[in-house]
Amino acid sequence: MTGGIERAACVGGGLIGSGWAARFVLSGIDVSLYDPGPDAGPAVQAAMDNAERAFDRMFGNARPAAGALSFAGSLAEAVEGAGFIQESVPERLDLKRRVLAGIDAAAPAGAIVASSTSGLLPSVLQEPMQHPERMLVGHPFNPVYLLPLVEVAAGRRTAPEAVERACAVYAGLGMKPLVLRKEIDAFIADRLQEALWREALWLVHDGVATVGEIDDAIRYSFGLRWAQMGVFQTYRLAGGNAGMRHFMEQFGPCLAWPWTKLTDVPELDEALIDAIAEQSDRQAAALSVRDLERIRDDNLIAIMEALERCGETGWGAGALLAEAREAMRGRRPPLTTPWPGRNGADRRRRRSGRFPGSR
Repeated sequence: MTGGIERAACVGGGLIGSGWAARFVLSGIDVSLYDPGPDAGPAVQAAMDNAERAFDRMFGNARPAAGALSFAGSLAEAVEGAGFIQESVPERLDLKRRVLAGIDAAAPAGAIVASSTSGLLPSVLQEPMQHPERMLVGHPFNPVYLLPLVEVAAGRRTAPEAVERACAVYAGLGMKPLVLRKEIDAFIADRLQEALWREALWLVHDGVATVGEIDDAIRYSFGLRWAQMGVFQTYRLAGGNAGMRHFMEQFGPCLAWPWTKLTDVPELDEALIDAIAEQSDRQAAALSVRDLERIRDDNLIAIMEALERCGETGWGAGALLAEAREAMRGRRPPLTTPWPGRNGADRRRRRSGRFPGSR
């Protein structure tokens, strides 16, 4: 189920990097993580704790023994012996290009190099690399250890075999690799999210609704439909027995009405930022970020488990969960202890220097 790799490297230990590390480790793959900042320890620990709690609920004792997690003192040390390298440093072009070039120079010849960028073009990222044919984008979604989608985007110099191998690795982690047909800024999912986000900002800016009311509009209506059917299949049903063609003929003219402001965005001045931040604080009430993470994870698992029970083979993310559970039953011996070092006793520390950090 691991796509043929036994060791992976994660470069960057923030929210996304630590989520990747958790997904790899709890899928039975050894991970070496590198981040030169001061705070990676707590970030990785939090991700591992959340991920182990989620994996226990989804897979129980059927999941394999966890891989080993180690913290490297340098980039070269992290990628040594790794068959797959996932870069997740901050979204700055100069930084990512510099880090990817360093990974490329030190990585084993057969390793795949993937970037977690949420919108930068792989052709631009791979320009300074000596071996651009093995580099691509593998864009995940938070929480990485739970949400299955990973957008795979090849650059102009990416080899087709690299895309195939990356998809095999991601599928082995229980994920849904979605290969882009064309290289495009921000890929697919973020472009869709951006459209809704722009409209949501206008609704707050114009005093139409609060952040909590906008979230309620989503989570109590079309969000539930999108979670299991997406946009087009949902609208197909809205067309009745006549299907999508009838829907387009009936509601297509609405697109010409001045309902949205998708080509514009309100100025993010201090007043709007303050309003959004204050409303968000009220919406969260007394719940901490950790509380909300656990609630989010429980809800995601419940939705996927409900979809798993649909029909004979499940539906959407539920079918993927069923496949992952079946695959885990046939892998390594059942888990009998938590991931190495959960309580700090067995974790392999970096050999020198201060503990690495996150952004």
